[in-house]
Amino acid sequence: MSESKNPEEFYAKLKKQLQDTAMWPSEYLYKFIVPTKGNQIEEVEDIFDNMGAVIETKQSKKGTYTSVSINVRMKNPDAVIEKYREVAANVDGVISL
Repeated sequence: MSESKNPEEFYAKLKKQLQDTAMWPSEYLYKFIVPTKGNQIEEVEDIFDNMGAVIETKQSKKGTYTSVSINVRMKNPDAVIEKYREVAANVDGVISL
């Protein structure tokens, strides 16, 4: 997700794309960038806990940031967007891709 001036517009566009391109329930790949220092990686992982998610992390070349990729089965586009909202609201310094 880019840093849009209007997150609601972004989520509406994302929902339409998800409805048009996948049969639900479906696997969805979330990607986040978080600062390596601090507990943001754990905070993101906790949001997807007990969902059967496959989580992979990779540090940036300098080790300042960590990318967190989460592959998880979601029931519909609204559930996908709800997780984006939850991460944005609960994890400081996160960038959603």
